[in-house]
Amino acid sequence: MNFWLIQILNGVSFGMLLFLLAAGLSLIYGLMKILNLTHGSYYMLGGYVGMATVRATDSFLLALVAGGLAVAAIGALMERFFLRRFHLQELPQTLLTFGFLFIFADLALWIWGGNPESMAKPALLAGSSRLGALSYPTYRLFIIAIGAAIALLLWWFQERTRFGAMLRAGVDDEEIARALGINVSMLFTVVFAMGALLAALGGVLAGPIMGVYPGADFEVLLLGFVVVIIGGLGSLKGALVGGLAVGLLDNFGKVFFPEFALFTIFLPMALILAVRPTGLFGRE
Repeated sequence: MNFWLIQILNGVSFGMLLFLLAAGLSLIYGLMKILNLTHGSYYMLGGYVGMATVRATDSFLLALVAGGLAVAAIGALMERFFLRRFHLQELPQTLLTFGFLFIFADLALWIWGGNPESMAKPALLAGSSRLGALSYPTYRLFIIAIGAAIALLLWWFQERTRFGAMLRAGVDDEEIARALGINVSMLFTVVFAMGALLAALGGVLAGPIMGVYPGADFEVLLLGFVVVIIGGLGSLKGALVGGLAVGLLDNFGKVFFPEFALFTIFLPMALILAVRPTGLFGRE
């Protein structure tokens, strides 16, 4: 019984990291229709900035703040000065974000080198916690709690705030939103920065258990797209459900079928695409 509980918790904790990545990807596409191929770079850069902050200050909280804000600023500048020039031009936007993916990968390689790096866990979360008869790493429980809290916060933000109403209006009909006096251009920048921040938080949180290394951007970008394809582009609920599904499938696939680990992820994705091309919670 403990074995199954441990594997489920491992899958859920990884799924929460994927949710943070996919939520930003889904938000950006839902409002701006940008298939942002740089999103994996935001995850990687967040991890590297967080690692550097922990080593300089020995504070994991500062690492979360520094990694999130630094990457959010990069995302805002990228949207404002580059992507805005190609509004609703899908091919130029996709090629531009693909180019930035390689630029950020080379910059990270130049600044931090090509060796995998590890990040120390916060001292308070370095041990294990008792869950009945089960002993489980406290840090992974922390990731689950943070992911759940951010999911609730994003739901409240989108459904219960004025800015969330503006965001929904912009998603439903950009022209009407502009006619109502909503500053859609500012909305684009804020949402893009928010998406980058969520990906960066995922990178910082993943650092102590997965490390930070060159190529992480491509790996998580692939998984992020699997999540949003399963859950549906533009849906936060889909990002959460898809992230948990992929996290569990990935973990159990590696445990029981290590030679077919990717098969256990991509087969459900292919089946969902065949039955419901918009994903579980995507709009028809």
